[in-house]
Amino acid sequence: MPVPDADVVPAAWSRITRWLEKHAPGDHAALRPGASEAALAALRDGLGFAPHPGLRSLLAVCDGVVPRRASGEAGAFLVGYGLLGTVEVLEWQRYLARRAEEAVEEGYEDEVGRTSHARWVPFAQALTGDLLFVDHREDEEGAYGTVGEISFGDPDHQRPWPGLGAMLDDLADAMEHGTVSAAVGRRPAVHEGRMLEWPTV
Repeated sequence: MPVPDADVVPAAWSRITRWLEKHAPGDHAALRPGASEAALAALRDGLGFAPHPGLRSLLAVCDGVVPRRASGEAGAFLVGYGLLGTVEVLEWQRYLARRAEEAVEEGYEDEVGRTSHARWVPFAQALTGDLLFVDHREDEEGAYGTVGEISFGDPDHQRPWPGLGAMLDDLADAMEHGTVSAAVGRRPAVHEGRMLEWPTV
């Protein structure tokens, strides 16, 4: 039986942060402390449903990173994405919910579940605006808990990982061993001795 994300995430996150502290100190310095119980409760209330246990577990140990304004700034060690805090998570979820509503209003119902959905909860953002999200749909078989990637301008999202725990384990393995992440086809490389990049191989 697979280990639940809520149990996998803290251990995988510890592996990542230990590696960053040793090899990419700029990224490590960009980490914010874990979210408070009040902040996590506010996120749940704002969403109107409980965050996935893996996502809640991640936010409890790290409430995002210091916001990046330029590509030369540290913090995008999750394959080019910066981790969002609870406030930003809710802001982006509401944005996707509005996009889904607008698609229906404009007669593009088929876009819902392809490019946006109210139950997609973003947890990381690239400077381009692209997002990583955890799917919270329980009425779609196999969707709940999977990690999706929205690249704005592309007609469909991708699902590189079956869950947040699998994602963090995959990236931790690649970082520790200097190997390619099979899920995204990228290998970790430290830039200027301070921040992690993930060039395509």
